[in-house]
Amino acid sequence: MEIWEVDKLILFLVFFVPGFVSLKVYDLLIPGEQRDFSKSLFEVIAYSALNYAVLSWLIVWIYSENFYQTHRVWFFVFVVLIMFAFPTAWPVFYTQLWKWKSISKFIIHPFKKPWDYVFSKGEPYWVIIHLKNGRKIGGKFDSKSFASSFPAEEQIYLEEVWELDEKEKFRKPILRSAGMIVFSNEILAIELFR
Repeated sequence: MEIWEVDKLILFLVFFVPGFVSLKVYDLLIPGEQRDFSKSLFEVIAYSALNYAVLSWLIVWIYSENFYQTHRVWFFVFVVLIMFAFPTAWPVFYTQLWKWKSISKFIIHPFKKPWDYVFSKGEPYWVIIHLKNGRKIGGKFDSKSFASSFPAEEQIYLEEVWELDEKEKFRKPILRSAGMIVFSNEILAIELFR
């Protein structure tokens, strides 16, 4: 029994590729620790099987009668959809599900930390960062700003730093500032404003 026989290799790829694609896309969408696929083999196969179960109607249809002989191009299009497009779409669909209030109470939220949840939205904010030493930093978090994501240590880059008055109102941007990076070990809290 040779492991490198073509039929065994094809069988492995058929049950590996869709699950692998789904998990890679999910890992790109949701911050998390680096996945070790050598330990996730059963998970990969399970997601492939789930993909095939949901798409069984399509698989049965393209393998029925003489579909391959009469519609070769469409057969390959559907195979690509089944092996790559749908496995790419499932994690995107799942990450959108938790945004629906009626469904979100029944599923586990994919983000592990509020930091990732807030900053992954890509929304602009005015921020006041309260430092442990009592200092307050005002700034603008917008399209050129950046916040790290799990599992990296939380850091935030503000593209604009603003002077705050004694009532914590934003007065004016600090001239010639190219922004500021603040490390999590210095942060006590962050206030967000729209």
